[in-house]
Amino acid sequence: MKYPRLQSFQDLLPELHEFSTIIDVRSPGEFAEDHIPGAINCPVLDNTERIQVGTLYKQVGAFEAKKVGAALVAKNIGRHIEAHFSGKEKDWRPLVYCWRGGNRSGSMAHILARIGWRVAQLDGGYKDYRRYVNAALPILASGTQWRVICGTTGSGKSHLLQSLENQGAQVLDLEALAAHKGSVLGHLPEQAQPSQKMFESQIWERMRRFDHTRPVFVESESKKVGNLRVPEEIINGMRSSPCITLELSLEQRINLLMRDYAHFVGAPEALNVQLDCLVSLHGKEKIHAWKQLALAGRMEELVGILLEKHYDPTYTRSINKNFSQMDSASVITQDGITEADFARTARALLAQKKP
Repeated sequence: MKYPRLQSFQDLLPELHEFSTIIDVRSPGEFAEDHIPGAINCPVLDNTERIQVGTLYKQVGAFEAKKVGAALVAKNIGRHIEAHFSGKEKDWRPLVYCWRGGNRSGSMAHILARIGWRVAQLDGGYKDYRRYVNAALPILASGTQWRVICGTTGSGKSHLLQSLENQGAQVLDLEALAAHKGSVLGHLPEQAQPSQKMFESQIWERMRRFDHTRPVFVESESKKVGNLRVPEEIINGMRSSPCITLELSLEQRINLLMRDYAHFVGAPEALNVQLDCLVSLHGKEKIHAWKQLALAGRMEELVGILLEKHYDPTYTRSINKNFSQMDSASVITQDGITEADFARTARALLAQKKP
């Protein structure tokens, strides 16, 4: 077979796991927005160089831009070979792609093939991959047997999902993929949310590996998790699927939230910034009073008030309105908030014949 081998993403997908390395040669900025799961970034033009060549192309012409671009690309490919690939054996099999399968990936793929490696180049590049994901997600969603974990804020839904996954269940943890806890206070200070495209790529990567003869457990999310939208076909499928209600005492819910949101417990000023998002719902006077509780270190009291006055009423309205099988949901009582407690609940749930 002649290399580099040029193929579409759909044709490459069955053997995607067989490639030794997936190389994204786009700029770091393009890579950060989204990329094929598992790919590494070896840009043949960095962010600044890409702008430089693009500007030259528009202002001077294609020929001059290609001369400058070729020199930069050749230099960068040489650097990547020395830094990353010089130790690879002859049986190393890379897949190379760029934005649309043009000069950037073609240059890298050609040189690697001339060295003697069995290189594949993605025909259509990232754009072809993205088209495939957009088409595949609705199909994957339609064939999924969702089991929706419901429960008021602080009942431990995410902890139960983790325990279910640890015990071999199929789980789609949208909050973990979105790097957000799914509420007004759900932003994770140590981690930015991915782009919308990256979020969808991660969902696709998880869902394509599911066995669709088995159920998939998911949390009863809203249409948005932080700033990210859950794909419509997935949220619609979830909302028409069987539900499981997880119940935990108010005291334990407060304790769990104090633990899970420790970054706010020790930083009341940061918490108060987020509380401003609730002014339109509860008014300035009430939010001011809640802020004073935070500044006074009365966090447990504040958490209890937020549950009673905001989260529980909001949850009740939303869950009954949006999840059509909520009336027939099975109920599981969670007795504690340790890892062992959630593991017992997961075992009990998996032992049930029906949700």
